[in-house]
Amino acid sequence: MGNPDHPQDIVLRPIGVIHSPHKKLEETPVQPAFAEGVKAQVEVFAEYHEGLRDLEGYSHIFLIYHFHQAPAPKLTVTPYLQDTPRGLFATRAPCRPNPIGLSLVRLLKIENGVLHIEDVDVLDGTPLLDIKPYVSRFDSCDGARCGWQDQVDDSTASARGRRRFRGSGQSRQG
Repeated sequence: MGNPDHPQDIVLRPIGVIHSPHKKLEETPVQPAFAEGVKAQVEVFAEYHEGLRDLEGYSHIFLIYHFHQAPAPKLTVTPYLQDTPRGLFATRAPCRPNPIGLSLVRLLKIENGVLHIEDVDVLDGTPLLDIKPYVSRFDSCDGARCGWQDQVDDSTASARGRRRFRGSGQSRQG
């Protein structure tokens, strides 16, 4: 039995691969909101195809994936949307102790175990860990506060969020 203060390691296995036009980390949008209209495919491995049943009825899905090219973990980062260093867990930066990503994308259709999606901010070749449907009844929060991001105006967020996709090569975190 392991140390109760530090649980045993957790092993996750990919259920598929995300194929996107984003070939370079430094040119990938920082969030799906800044990747509007960008289309991609998710190849779900054959042994998981049955789990896709009834998913086509949803307009949006969450992709949960492994940041396979993430830098080493840092507990303080400077996010793209501001020039102020922030605690890692108050950001969506990929340099996490457990490099797990989350993106809400539009589901266009499913063909033979391939999900055709849009509004994709994920690097090509990213291992997919899970898929969950977006359910507005559960996933929308009236009156939610968004911490320091509430201080960022829409035009700044838009300019900075797309910056990497345009190839400026900035080295900030999400």
